[in-house]
Amino acid sequence: MGIISFQGARPKVKKQDETPIKVSDYMTQKLITFSPDQSVMEVMESLIKYKISGGPVVSKDNELLGIISEGDCIKQINESRYYNMPMENYNVEKFMAKDVDTIDGNASIFDAADKFLNSKRRRFPILEDGKLVGQISQKDVLKAALKLNGQHWRDK
Repeated sequence: MGIISFQGARPKVKKQDETPIKVSDYMTQKLITFSPDQSVMEVMESLIKYKISGGPVVSKDNELLGIISEGDCIKQINESRYYNMPMENYNVEKFMAKDVDTIDGNASIFDAADKFLNSKRRRFPILEDGKLVGQISQKDVLKAALKLNGQHWRDK
């Protein structure tokens, strides 16, 4: 008599590389960007209008020059008050963060999560051939985690 199995048919397991886990799978591509010569007042209006906390500053050729955030705008408000200068006199270039940390679009979403944990950044721009192609935020990592919930959490 042979061995009888009571397990029944098993569903085929998806190959790991079929599951989207790269930063580029979850990055935001339609970004609100700013130019270095834009006024900080315009930036503040955009941050409020689009309900964002900051955005990349790019050249006319879409090269990343920096990032401007709510905190940078608050610095401008404080400086304007201290020096009794009209806020319209300040532009983005003076207040943006120029030392910008980026992440590779081919990195796994888990690498991005680790990078967020080890920095105080809320977003990382993604460059391709020196041009801005997207941005990943902490919220994007959370969205990815929800989509991947119930699947294997290994990235290799």
